[in-house]
Amino acid sequence: MTLALDRRLLLKAGTLGLGALAVPGAAQLLAARGFTHDVASGEPRADSVMLWTRYVPASGDAARLEYQLSARPDFGSFVARGVVTAEAGHDWCVKPVAGGLEHGRVWFYRFVDSAGTFSPVGRTRTLPEGPLDRYRIGIFSCANLAFGWFNAYAHAAGRDDLDLMLHLGDYLYEYERGKYPAAAEALAGRLIEPAGEIVALADYRLRHAAYRSDPDLQRLHRRFPMIMMWDDHETANDSWRDGAQNHQPETEGSWAARKAAAIRAYREWLPVSENSWESYEIGDLATLFRPETRLAGRSRPLSIADATRGQADVAAALSAFRDGPWRDPERTLLGTEQESWLADGLRRSVRAGTKWQLLGQQVIMGSTRLPPEAAGWMAPDVDQRVRNAVEAGLVASRAGLPLNFDAWDGFPAARERLLRSALEADANLIVLSGDSHNAWAFDLGLDGTPAGVEYAGHSVTSSGYEAFLPRVRPDDIVRALVARNPQLQWADTSRRGYLTLELTPERATGEWLFLDTIRERSTTLAGRHRMSVERGTNRLA
Repeated sequence: MTLALDRRLLLKAGTLGLGALAVPGAAQLLAARGFTHDVASGEPRADSVMLWTRYVPASGDAARLEYQLSARPDFGSFVARGVVTAEAGHDWCVKPVAGGLEHGRVWFYRFVDSAGTFSPVGRTRTLPEGPLDRYRIGIFSCANLAFGWFNAYAHAAGRDDLDLMLHLGDYLYEYERGKYPAAAEALAGRLIEPAGEIVALADYRLRHAAYRSDPDLQRLHRRFPMIMMWDDHETANDSWRDGAQNHQPETEGSWAARKAAAIRAYREWLPVSENSWESYEIGDLATLFRPETRLAGRSRPLSIADATRGQADVAAALSAFRDGPWRDPERTLLGTEQESWLADGLRRSVRAGTKWQLLGQQVIMGSTRLPPEAAGWMAPDVDQRVRNAVEAGLVASRAGLPLNFDAWDGFPAARERLLRSALEADANLIVLSGDSHNAWAFDLGLDGTPAGVEYAGHSVTSSGYEAFLPRVRPDDIVRALVARNPQLQWADTSRRGYLTLELTPERATGEWLFLDTIRERSTTLAGRHRMSVERGTNRLA
């Protein structure tokens, strides 16, 4: 959530929530046989693509499958084919890479078992090479199955004008039933599996199975290749390299074991690279960098509560915190190795003549402070936890501190290093972000120099400001936020949906699409908003 100061309190209290999506029960998920979860593709390159399916045989510990890839939907001829084995040790998931392909082409693929039974047919696309006039990406984040229908996935899956899907994390959530959303706010009969919080490998696998049973998510994966990376909820809330807010070692065991289980299940169930960070060349139009911002290099998170605990002079404590720990150059979100990889990649991309440098990552980079008007956003009967969170945000803002220490705002020295590397490379930097549940557009600058722009996408289902400040007009919230934060050019804090990015050699255009509901299945749009950046300006218009 955007109000990171409040997220832990709100989630603990179960004060947010809209509903839950019906999925088969755990027994049905575990008993399914054959091709249990459709097909998917990812990790596209100019000459290859990764294919995925899950196949559970009626008996035995392994099953031989053939994958087939064709330029024709009737599979009259094959361009690539091979044999893979589905095994219990990998939860019956397979993800072969089909190579030797022509760049920039649409391909059709399927799997077939030893009895001649076929999987559903998937459609995918290799990345283009050379000069390119246009490319379109669909961008998603924060899809909590229990909050409602995945209408954003359904809408995007029905389009033919998108080339690639990018998922920026929170593909699933780890909480037990009744926590996020609260049980009283859940849609009747729509349950996540397993019922408890996921901690062990079997838990994470079953939660993936529940999410991947959603028909709209299945169709999106079936029709488009997807590049993706986890955020925090694929492991546990507000995770970092050595722990998480929602991990209690005394009752849930070691963090290292839980993290390893979550990563293993994620890499089994999705068509993703085994590498924690990757880059992708989209012809001469863009280099897409896909970093890892959670589990590899992220330093322990800071908080206002820790900075002021036991301090008689709160103002002095916050000043010391602002000038000391918060600005500590040793604190990192990516880690030293990954920072160097990204800086080198930006330089190489620009030297190669690539038009745009895209950073598809998880958390907001633009700086946000809570406006003084927020004091009037709270009704007299507002939940005490919300009141405490808003009051803490106001105190932080008066001290020159940001709202969300879980985002790049909590790592200002690391952010400065990244933006400086973009400036030194003369990059046309576009940062793509998720995590916050709300829609944002930022101009990113360093010492008064434009360094890039940020398109931050809203959530598929997870709730935003509207859930805990329901009596305040969203336009009033946005107006105050934009006035308080010079980098912020536009925002929407109340609607769900997804983001698209259209690239041309001279202009990049982001479009936020807002679905009319997540309480019922619908692909009706309630609105949209577009903003562009001209190459060479690093400013939104």
